[in-house]
Amino acid sequence: MTLDELEVGEEAIITAVNGEGALRRHLLGMGCIPKTRVQLHKVAPMKDPIEIRLRGYLLTLRVEDAKNIEVSKL
Repeated sequence: MTLDELEVGEEAIITAVNGEGALRRHLLGMGCIPKTRVQLHKVAPMKDPIEIRLRGYLLTLRVEDAKNIEVSKL
């Protein structure tokens, strides 16, 4: 399952970060690293972007980018 499939309030562990080149490096640089615990915090009214909580801060991602982050629910 991917990060964009979580419901608001659900927690998961990142299992893989897909994508190529700059996109993958950008996601990893923002702290989306495998074995990191994340929680879907908010979803915008039009379903894009989403806001996740990880490593003590909130991060806003486009749904297109969130589809590159594989997670497993807790």
